[in-house]
Amino acid sequence: MMKERKNLLIISVSIFMIGCSSLKYKEALWKKNKTFLSDNSFTGLLVINTKNGDTIINHNSKKYFTPASNTKIFTLYAAQKVLPEKTPVLKYLFNNDTIYIQGTGDPTFLHPYYKDSTILKFLKPYRNIVLNLTNYEGNKYGPGWAWEDYDASFSPEINSMPIYGNVTTVDGNTIVPNYFKDSLIPVKSKKRRALHENIFYLDSPSKDSLEVPFITSNTLIQKLLENALDKKIRLRDKMPYGLKSIVYGIPTDSLCKRMLHESDNFIAEQLLLLSSAMLSDTLNGDSLRNDVLKTYLPNLKQPPRWVDGSGLSRYNLFTPESMVHVLHKIYNEIPKEKLFALFPAGGASGTIKNMYKGNPNPYIYAKSGSLSNNYCLSGYLITKKSDTLIFSFMNNHFRLPSSKIKANVELVLEKIRDMN
Repeated sequence: MMKERKNLLIISVSIFMIGCSSLKYKEALWKKNKTFLSDNSFTGLLVINTKNGDTIINHNSKKYFTPASNTKIFTLYAAQKVLPEKTPVLKYLFNNDTIYIQGTGDPTFLHPYYKDSTILKFLKPYRNIVLNLTNYEGNKYGPGWAWEDYDASFSPEINSMPIYGNVTTVDGNTIVPNYFKDSLIPVKSKKRRALHENIFYLDSPSKDSLEVPFITSNTLIQKLLENALDKKIRLRDKMPYGLKSIVYGIPTDSLCKRMLHESDNFIAEQLLLLSSAMLSDTLNGDSLRNDVLKTYLPNLKQPPRWVDGSGLSRYNLFTPESMVHVLHKIYNEIPKEKLFALFPAGGASGTIKNMYKGNPNPYIYAKSGSLSNNYCLSGYLITKKSDTLIFSFMNNHFRLPSSKIKANVELVLEKIRDMN
């Protein structure tokens, strides 16, 4: 405890001195006191000023870190570059008296939060509907995801046509979709669902609604859509040849905002598939990520290992410099008012609602990222001189409680905010 307090005091004094020193001296001070988190942790921080491009602090900015949900910043960038103003929710074409439909990866269809019914309204007039669900090239889970999270609300399966957010919502003794009403078992269990089948466990009615992922399959999606439409639908492995039309749904920014504010992993993964749908009839997250890096980010000095949209995977590797590079591009391409509304605001909204409080206005607009032994924060900082700084603060491999790491990060950012 004494050692932690000593390290905290050292960094506090150092950051104060940073505000009054040359860049070279700033870096020297940072390197000298880099053990402020713990002796064995790995820390990187890059801070630049948008006004003149000057570097404020640069420590380990070219090193690779596990970014956790900071990965969603790259997903945001992909969505902003590729997706139109409104989300593409369905592709379709006609063949005689039959409409053939194909999913785009849209996550909003009857989602517990969005409850979007655009697809239902569009399909309601048609009698002969054929559904194709073979256009997704990928697995149900991202590379390196923890298998034991199969029943966790933050880990729904990925597919081409999600419905109900690919989760069951259990509220009291009721379950949505109602299709699973006979699959809810009143039994005490550490897990909310069986590993290999859609059997859900609830030992007693809960005051809060619970979201539990269900196992997706083409047949199940067909049945859920049939129940929602109250009409029969046929499955086919191929779409007829021809130019497909697109049905559009809610604003894309609504998805991006929820992804960042709630750190919604499901929306993040499906946003990549939605983006892929705009470039090809095949939904492929790997191809989309490669296209974004090649087309829009060819000048990244440290190309990332970018394996999913959410950051659930520990295979992801990004540098603080790459994060700042993309944040800078976003800053230059999106009006500030809109941009800051997309990001959580310190002390006001999203995952940082209870931290980084301004006095009185927010000074941090940023995305946090947490995995066990990792905490990262990247975004924008408004100084007391009203300058806008871009920063990426990455902390990996610590053994201290994450609350202490977050407190230290907050202290450092406050000192940067108050620099002269």
